[in-house]
Amino acid sequence: MGMYRMGGTGGWGLMRSFNRDKSVTQHRLRPGTTRRIARFAKPYRRMLALFLALIVVDALFNAANPLIYRAIIDDGILQSNAGLVVTLALIVGGLALLDALLSLGQRFISARVGEGLIFDMRTGVFQHIQRMPIAFFTRTQTGALVSRLDNDVLGAQQAFTDTFSSVVGNIISVTVTLLAMTLLSWQLTLLTLVLLPIFILPARWVGKRLAAITRESYHLNAQMNTMMTERFNVSGALLVKLFGRPRTESNAFDQRAARVRDIGVTQAMYARIFMTALLFTASLATAMVYGFGGVMAVHGTLMVGTVVALTAYLNRLYGPLTALSNVQVDIMTALVSFDRVFEVLDLAPMIDDKADAVAIPRGPASVAFDHVDFSYPTAEEVSLASLESVAVLDHAPTSQVLHDVSFRVEPGQMIALVGPSGAGKTTISHLVPRLYDVRSGTVRINGIDVRNASLESIRASVGVVTQDAHLFHETIRANLLYAKPNASEAELTQALHAAQILQLVESLPAGLDTVVGDRGYRLSGGEKQRVAIARLLLKAPDIVVLDEATAHLDSESETALQRALKIALKGRTSIVIAHRLSTVREAHAILVISEGRIVAQGTHAELLASGGLYAELYETQFRAQATGSEVTGSS
Repeated sequence: MGMYRMGGTGGWGLMRSFNRDKSVTQHRLRPGTTRRIARFAKPYRRMLALFLALIVVDALFNAANPLIYRAIIDDGILQSNAGLVVTLALIVGGLALLDALLSLGQRFISARVGEGLIFDMRTGVFQHIQRMPIAFFTRTQTGALVSRLDNDVLGAQQAFTDTFSSVVGNIISVTVTLLAMTLLSWQLTLLTLVLLPIFILPARWVGKRLAAITRESYHLNAQMNTMMTERFNVSGALLVKLFGRPRTESNAFDQRAARVRDIGVTQAMYARIFMTALLFTASLATAMVYGFGGVMAVHGTLMVGTVVALTAYLNRLYGPLTALSNVQVDIMTALVSFDRVFEVLDLAPMIDDKADAVAIPRGPASVAFDHVDFSYPTAEEVSLASLESVAVLDHAPTSQVLHDVSFRVEPGQMIALVGPSGAGKTTISHLVPRLYDVRSGTVRINGIDVRNASLESIRASVGVVTQDAHLFHETIRANLLYAKPNASEAELTQALHAAQILQLVESLPAGLDTVVGDRGYRLSGGEKQRVAIARLLLKAPDIVVLDEATAHLDSESETALQRALKIALKGRTSIVIAHRLSTVREAHAILVISEGRIVAQGTHAELLASGGLYAELYETQFRAQATGSEVTGSS
């Protein structure tokens, strides 16, 4: 049967419509969603208008075919008019050609509009997410963000391609088809409509089951994909091998894959039941038209061609009419996809440029903290429940991390922050590049409140090297050029030399074009840190923040890194966090941090002489190192 061909109303497209989650109709769209969708589609309004016109013309052409079949039989074959039969057959062929051309035109416009909308929304969401503060990323699930850029954007795009064309095409097709059938025989038309509930009611029941199965299928596939993602990255694979659990992992994966297999079989069977019911109903209706219409034709109350025309119209009635019975779910599914995209776009970045933001001038820079209090933002301030995969965001207030912190670093000076873990050292370092905003007090660079400075100028002035320097899964060259895209070969070589890693890079078969692997795992910890130092040197910031950059390194790597850091910090204002107190002896001042407060400050010698927390920390480390040396010597 040549049935259900228009804009997603084919049998399988109709099945997809019925297995959508009906609960979507209970979703409350935010005010103004439809107006925003209209604004989003505004650049494509002419193409959408042409798309609509092609759908209308195509529907009218297709509605004409059964009438031509009727004329061929009644006026041509039964009247022995061969010329008319040939002429009408040529017209059918011409309409088929026009239909093909219209179909190509619809597909071209649909693709242009659909892919254009995908581009607009994806780039818009990506750029917006890039502006989010680091607190947003610490709470949000990466997979949920990717889903917004993938599934929800595609769902929104389908509103203009599949849903729009389907609804409009179905309305026109049903209207024209019912009108033509009624004019041909209102009795048979009414008879065929009586059969419609016989299909729709079971279809809705199957649809509910399919929707539930589809939801479970998505969940099971997500679990399986999550397991693969966690086990296939370097850290996960290393953990599996170190604990010797490959058989356990295989068994766990087999169980999840088996559940996906079983639900896939169930899903396929329900889908087949749906299609069988649709085809059975259409076949039953066709049999009734031929049966009752044939009897009427035998008794002379209906022409034979009319019976054939009515049967042909049936192929254009059941699919569209059934789809329109589920149109609310189709439209709401598309609108909800838009709503989820807008939800992300409406989450205002907690940290952003002011309208009158000023640029921090380049050159020797000072850093000043003036009575700074800080607590980390709550989930409600920076995140969305749907992106954290929770029903409701955590509204509990966060505890205060910093209390009345004040200090000043003059241009070219080095300040060290020391103290126990969790004291607030890293938090202080995050406030300098304005990864977070203070709750009260002020952080200034060159006398300018960072909240009044442009983020671009802050990022240009401040360079940061963290404890675990991140490298992209690209070449060493690409990772270095991230800091200065137009850097010359000589500048890259100079930066690597200053970072004490040029010799290693030159010894690699591909040199600068060596791919470092996922998160730089092909390099050792010390090598990664030195590449990060080279990247910092290319950026050439005025202020350098080092967050335990030498932690967890062996003695040889630490020595090489210390030489690189000495070059990187020369002439620059620097704030250094270090657990190894031997690395901060040369600091102009050492700030001792405890429970979010500066409890002591001074030079290394002054703090040792005055006793207190710094002296305790130093004594503990010295004793641990001495013990370690004795153990090494005795072994």
